[in-house]
Amino acid sequence: MAAALLAIAAAGCNSTPQPPDQQSPVPDVQIAAVGDMNPDHNVDPDSPSGRNGAAIARLVGNNEIDAFMGLGDFQYSTAHCEDYVNYWKPLWGGTMPKLYWISAPNHDWEPGRNEDLDDFMNGQCPGSSAKAAINQQRGFIPNGQPYSKDFGKWHFAFLSSALWRYDPSQAAAATAWLDKDLAAAQAAGQHLAVVYHEPYFTSDTSEHGRAGDQKPWIDVMWKYRVRLTLSGSQHNYERSCPVNNADKCVDDGMTAFQVSTGGIDTRPFTSKPTYIAKRFSDSRGFLRLTLHGDGSFDWNFVATTGSNTDSGTRSAP
Repeated sequence: MAAALLAIAAAGCNSTPQPPDQQSPVPDVQIAAVGDMNPDHNVDPDSPSGRNGAAIARLVGNNEIDAFMGLGDFQYSTAHCEDYVNYWKPLWGGTMPKLYWISAPNHDWEPGRNEDLDDFMNGQCPGSSAKAAINQQRGFIPNGQPYSKDFGKWHFAFLSSALWRYDPSQAAAATAWLDKDLAAAQAAGQHLAVVYHEPYFTSDTSEHGRAGDQKPWIDVMWKYRVRLTLSGSQHNYERSCPVNNADKCVDDGMTAFQVSTGGIDTRPFTSKPTYIAKRFSDSRGFLRLTLHGDGSFDWNFVATTGSNTDSGTRSAP
């Protein structure tokens, strides 16, 4: 199982480097990201979910973003093929041509309970033949399989935090995969980012706290100085300071965005970690990122229901 789960395609090409004054500028990378998207049986285009799905689909249709990062919990509450096709697709289906996804535990994927998200993303559910962007490029991807993708000078690793809940041995194997993947990307001069569902750097809510079992992933991310992470799950919005694996704000830490404002009812916070720089729980929307070739990036939370927002810039390393 481990070999099949962690199989990942790799490709490369050789080219002759140009002198610095002859190199073309590296284009910016435009990203949208959000998780925790559509409530049970919801098809209302004026709902928070409908507004977010339409706004991101417009960005996709106008070619204004290079990728939509789906941060897990696509359809509530126990989603099967018919739920993705009948409810998620009418509101969010326009995002598929740019969609890079990870499966979350329980709502997206629980072995023996609901295991259809990977089929849906590969166009294998009855009534929906569209494939997510990553599936168009790689073919079928099982729910728990890690993968990575370069966008310009930025390298993204995608991890399913469900592995820690359902198969710790596979979570450990994914940790080893992440170590090798980030090492190779760093050696190639890429700036590093990681996408996963259940956050480590987060305030508590009445439902969830920190996903402490994921500390081995955090240690690997710190080892290679990952620049940013994207996660969901908490039903609110948070941004950390640049933080290390010991919860300290440091210049070369990772900026952790927790964006679970896709359409589900929000939750208030019940704790206040010192590493959280910005948070709110009364607005729905999505995060936009502009990633620059020098490792700097800009962020902007686009509110579609409510008025809170968050924007700023992190300078190059």
